[in-house]
Amino acid sequence: MKPIIRAFFKTLRLVLGPVMLLKERLTQPKGVVREPAAQTTVNLQCQNLALYQFSTCPFCIKVRQEMRRLSLPIDKRDAQHDSAHRAELLQGSGATKVPCLKITDANGQTQWLHDSAAIVTYLRARFAAAA
Repeated sequence: MKPIIRAFFKTLRLVLGPVMLLKERLTQPKGVVREPAAQTTVNLQCQNLALYQFSTCPFCIKVRQEMRRLSLPIDKRDAQHDSAHRAELLQGSGATKVPCLKITDANGQTQWLHDSAAIVTYLRARFAAAA
């Protein structure tokens, strides 16, 4: 029974994955436009952030859309197909749950933020005021 259920969901992902990616591409929000100096500051702050994600995860798509809306050049790391990124996610956060935002502060301390709603709230609180 388990192999049948796994095969069903694998087939479902194979069929719906491209549809979800197409929808994401067609519904991309316009990014906020900042003054060049303000955008440079935001770009520098985003160098300390990394999003661990799967390309067709609907929760990851939600976070990527918010990143586009806020014009945030956050490094996106594929934890599904890249074993090094997956291992780093597992070692750092203790799970391979995505989306996960890695936040490194000025002191080198790392915080791992799971859950798309929490990530979107964090990004809005930190970067929406700069928009």
